[in-house]
Amino acid sequence: MPADNCGHFLFISLHLVNFTITDINIFKHKALQWATRFDVLCYLDSNNFSDPYSKYDLIIAAGAKHELKANVGNAFAELEAFRQQHQEWLMGFFTYDLKNEIETLSSSNPDHLHLPDLYFFVPEYLITVKDNNVSITGQNSSGVLYEIEKQKITQPQSIPTVKLQPRFNKADYIATVKKIQDHIIRGDIYVSNFCQEFFANGVKIDPLEVFKQLNQLSPTPFSCYFKYYQQHILCASPERFLAKRGSKLISQPIKGTAKRQENTEQDELVKNALQNDQKERQENVMIVDLVRNDLTHSAKAGTVKTEELFGIYSFNQVHQMISTVICELRNDVSEVQAIKNTFPMGSMTGAPKISSMQLMEQYEKSKRGVYSGAIGYFSPDNDFDYNVVIRTLLYNQENKYLSLHVGSAITYDADAEKEYEECLVKASAMFKVLGH
Repeated sequence: MPADNCGHFLFISLHLVNFTITDINIFKHKALQWATRFDVLCYLDSNNFSDPYSKYDLIIAAGAKHELKANVGNAFAELEAFRQQHQEWLMGFFTYDLKNEIETLSSSNPDHLHLPDLYFFVPEYLITVKDNNVSITGQNSSGVLYEIEKQKITQPQSIPTVKLQPRFNKADYIATVKKIQDHIIRGDIYVSNFCQEFFANGVKIDPLEVFKQLNQLSPTPFSCYFKYYQQHILCASPERFLAKRGSKLISQPIKGTAKRQENTEQDELVKNALQNDQKERQENVMIVDLVRNDLTHSAKAGTVKTEELFGIYSFNQVHQMISTVICELRNDVSEVQAIKNTFPMGSMTGAPKISSMQLMEQYEKSKRGVYSGAIGYFSPDNDFDYNVVIRTLLYNQENKYLSLHVGSAITYDADAEKEYEECLVKASAMFKVLGH
């Protein structure tokens, strides 16, 4: 039977348990701890943020009954077939490098993480939480609940300091931004998302402990802990890539960042300044236009709309400018095709999309992999929800390689030094957890 914090049962059967809880944080802690015994795990946490399109406060998928590992070439078609075969919950990730399957592009920068380009699994156990109502689905689900309840509440453990090295020193970064701006002056592109990597070799960390402390320090609506055997994705993303709710597609690109201030009055001034910053608004509207164009490939004619433009949302470290673009999905476009039609997300590429991706491959020094990709789920009712993998630590436990990518939008009038500082602000929570 559940402990006091779990309230009372609503329904119980061999493969399904429904009940209410009074303390979601205790349940989350115990359930995540239980789930890490599996080789494959996807933990999606909204951290109590709510929006009109969120269906769950928490999803935990543990263990893989069936798996799909695919690399660039035929990955989307393989996923389409896998989805047709398994009309149930699917959890997984798309890496940024799937761009090479969609367009005539390539990725030749070094990769030290070695994830497949696409990975999806059918979970053995599925736990969902919404408004303190919990469902556990899987073999002997009441036994799973008992196992979760047995978990001890652990206190935060100290994390050894990890010094991440930059692939670009500051001078190199500034010089590269100026080269990108030369392309803008020539008319090759209008805006690009230029990314840099911070990394460490030979590092031994406890990925679960790092994620728990990151999620506490920087709770965001699209946080994720994804365990793929010896690979770990520790994600504190504030951004939704694409969701499907019924026949509606929703994309919420972020462009525009301002650092939070400790003083309340100063913080409000910074927030208002972001709202009215012409450079940030210009970046945002260019990406909104790109997303609108991407959605037309899946939309019923005349249904693509900008539901919100230049919305300002506040998180622990930063204020963000977020816009919402929606459309009605055409009947002849599958869920997988809708994702492919918008991938990679415009906020992580630039515009025009193909030219920007080509140039960033030329100027960046490491393969993005799952960074700039997406993590999320397909549900049995054919809805889906995927984040943008940003503000994320990637850890290969086998070769002890730790990676953190950050990027920012480069426009004609971008200040290279400020863009560098913006990258450090975006990385600040990850740096802090690692003792920087």
